[in-house]
Amino acid sequence: MNKLKRALIYLFLSVAAFISIAPFLWMIVSSTNRSVDVTQGKLLPGPYLGENLTKVMDNVDLVPALLNSAKISITTTLLSLLIASLAGYGFEVFRSKAKDRVFGILLLSMMIPFAAIMVPLFRMFGSISQWLPFIGIDTITSAILPTVTTAFLIFFFRQSTKMFPKDMLEAGRIDGLSELGIYFRIFVPTMKTSYAAAAIITFMSSWNNYLWPLVVLQSPEKRTIPLLISNLGSSYSPDYGLIMTVILIATLPTAIVFFVMQKHFVAGMTGSVK
Repeated sequence: MNKLKRALIYLFLSVAAFISIAPFLWMIVSSTNRSVDVTQGKLLPGPYLGENLTKVMDNVDLVPALLNSAKISITTTLLSLLIASLAGYGFEVFRSKAKDRVFGILLLSMMIPFAAIMVPLFRMFGSISQWLPFIGIDTITSAILPTVTTAFLIFFFRQSTKMFPKDMLEAGRIDGLSELGIYFRIFVPTMKTSYAAAAIITFMSSWNNYLWPLVVLQSPEKRTIPLLISNLGSSYSPDYGLIMTVILIATLPTAIVFFVMQKHFVAGMTGSVK
């Protein structure tokens, strides 16, 4: 009975894994075929990957889009880790009823969809453009600031801080460290798995962000990868082989980040502290 149960579990997991990975495999196969083969549903690899790559390099502004996405994603990730971890650390270590109420309000903000605040944000950045052009509409900064941190990330770091050994805090205070010294010299190195998990989540979210950059980035040279792919797909006669090749290239950075930090990601999500 146990063997049958285990076999059924492995069968279910195998089917689920195949369903999850099938779109990625189809993307890889499609990048090696012509557009007509993709539209006909060809499921076997073809010999046209080199031709598609040549088309991408000759006809698509891929490098500027990759650089724009990298600037936005890396900056957003670094700022998010700093701000969200400081907030989560402060909410947990210096607890009070007032702070708990503020934290509850932050959690309530997770219920508001981004589309509901998109228009006020756009008007705010439009007003800022008159006084601070480097922060206003059609700047990389305007694409970064609204996504610098989220209530979820602050919640994540607060929950992770619950696992942080409180004895280390007391030891740092006895040794004469300031609260910022304890944070940077003890908390950050100890909680590296939580930072890795948060970095992966934030980087992937920022790299794939489409709606806000579509609204705020209006110049072609400011396009990010999702905007570039959307533009290629909206042409009169889209070349699906070329599009799939661009998508494959755009997927590589997030895949590399995830696989390099995979062990830390799993440890961070399970709340382990080393």
